[in-house]
Amino acid sequence: MGRASPRLALIGAGAMGSNHARVIAESGSAQLGVIIDTDTARGTALAEQLGCAFSVELDAARTCDAVVLATPTRLHAQQAIALLALGKPLLVEKPLTPQIDESRALVDESRRRDVPLMCGFVERFNPAVTTVRSMLDETPVHIVGLQIDPEDPVLRSGLESIREGRATRAEKMGEALAAAGVPDSFAGAKTYAENPSLISRSHFARHLVKTGLAPVVKSVFQRYLVKGKPGFVPHQWASLGDAVSWIRASGGIAVVAHPGRYNFSKPELHAFLAEFRDCGGAGIEVVTGSHSPEQYFEFARIAREFGFTASRGSDYHGKGESRADLGTLPQLPYDLKPVWHDW
Repeated sequence: MGRASPRLALIGAGAMGSNHARVIAESGSAQLGVIIDTDTARGTALAEQLGCAFSVELDAARTCDAVVLATPTRLHAQQAIALLALGKPLLVEKPLTPQIDESRALVDESRRRDVPLMCGFVERFNPAVTTVRSMLDETPVHIVGLQIDPEDPVLRSGLESIREGRATRAEKMGEALAAAGVPDSFAGAKTYAENPSLISRSHFARHLVKTGLAPVVKSVFQRYLVKGKPGFVPHQWASLGDAVSWIRASGGIAVVAHPGRYNFSKPELHAFLAEFRDCGGAGIEVVTGSHSPEQYFEFARIAREFGFTASRGSDYHGKGESRADLGTLPQLPYDLKPVWHDW
């Protein structure tokens, strides 16, 4: 006798739930046992279409061998805890929960009860996601680490590997600028860096302004320090997954800085933020010195969509070098949870 196919319960008959239900019903290795939804009309219609039972009660999942949870993200934490208590292996539609602490609590509960818990990872194979991964190799994205422990060994080791690359890069930038007729720029940049291992393009820019080769820092970048200009030298940064994991290992919170500055299309931006969230990223800057008022509203909407906490920052690099001075930006939208809410 062959082993009977497992009976699955599908919770949530919305757009994603309907897709899960169809795939399960068409599978030759599983049976769709019951669809559970608070919307009776919607759930009944889908259940009749696919030939399975319908219920409005979460407890109806008890009759099945495993569960797929595809309800709105805000409901995942509470419903998943209840389903794990039933002892049912559980697949949760992404994202697992809106907040990282809720996700960690679910993982802990799964381990405590020894009940399998899984989140969908199919987006990792989405062509838009794979495209974004390749773009990140060419387009650096800034990830801010807040509330970190600067003495954490994982974080320190990761940053040290980056610092070593930055020191070499700075020397090569000095050589490239010398070849372009700008001598002694490396020595000049060092005078602006508190840590000689962390010489950046901004330090070179300040030196070139002081020597009179450019009127302001911005013009130095445009003339010498961006891709295609004589002083540009690429740098091997951390991968997105590494950067987020280092921050989290140190007890910190990973936040995408000024997301409106990156040259992503809307599908690419969506794929990037999904990848960031799946890596454990928790927040995005909504209000920044480089966002327009229209972008404040757009990234507030995105924060709600992804369940991100919201951050606010001027991206201040020094007087006369920044798009906004400290303390001059508007407040975050009232309904967003600030990244500092639980500090």
